[in-house]
Amino acid sequence: MDLQLKGKTAFISGSTQGIGFAIARQLLQEGAAVIINGRTTQRMNDSIEKLQQEVPGARVKGIAADFSKAAEVIKLTAQLQDVDILVNNAGIFEPKPFGEITDEEWLRFFEVNVLSGVRLSRALLPGMLERNWGRIIFISSESGINIPEEMIHYGTTKTAQLSVSRGLAELTKGTGVTVNAILPGPTKSEGVEEFIKQVADSNQVTPEQAEQDFFKTMRPTSLLQRFADVTEVASLVTYVSSPLSSATNGTALRVDGGVVKMIL
Repeated sequence: MDLQLKGKTAFISGSTQGIGFAIARQLLQEGAAVIINGRTTQRMNDSIEKLQQEVPGARVKGIAADFSKAAEVIKLTAQLQDVDILVNNAGIFEPKPFGEITDEEWLRFFEVNVLSGVRLSRALLPGMLERNWGRIIFISSESGINIPEEMIHYGTTKTAQLSVSRGLAELTKGTGVTVNAILPGPTKSEGVEEFIKQVADSNQVTPEQAEQDFFKTMRPTSLLQRFADVTEVASLVTYVSSPLSSATNGTALRVDGGVVKMIL
């Protein structure tokens, strides 16, 4: 299937690894030009080199920015012109007991997970509306619906993303611009792999056993009963990025492995 992405330009925040990197690779494979983002120039350049090796002829470049720093985000947005597809993927997570989460940590999570997408959307949505075509996609999480007791601050920011996404979609009425949210379930990104390794070490079990235990005790409603691969999430994002998804707007699409027990 031709997703009609040739000639489109995408910017993906937080895309030097994990889901963001997988999205970049798939968009490049579909013929889009992609601007990736990382916190450091070195990490970003390493990812660009890897993408060029994996996708011959890839049109990819990068802009470094730390989304916990508003000044860097403002500087970044000034370098983005005529972006057709914005994927708000930058995010942080950290399991922590509620009583130990400080005000500063609450603000840091909101700054990175919510305001990053707000600032980028504010900068790029007007141009999309003017050109009468665009895609804004927020990478939220099933944790935005099922707030995890082990990281309430993270879940809260993911719920906020859903509100921002739906609100922005209301501004696109009657245009060729869409705004949607994607809700991955537990996904085996580098950060999650490190988390599982730490759990395995602390419980003196193998990572494979730790993964099984995770789904038995922390995500028992999962129908998949395993971590999703980042490419499984990226496939849905790539479709929603395309002109073929023109009737999908203002919604939250789950790729959660059935964790959320809802019929809608």
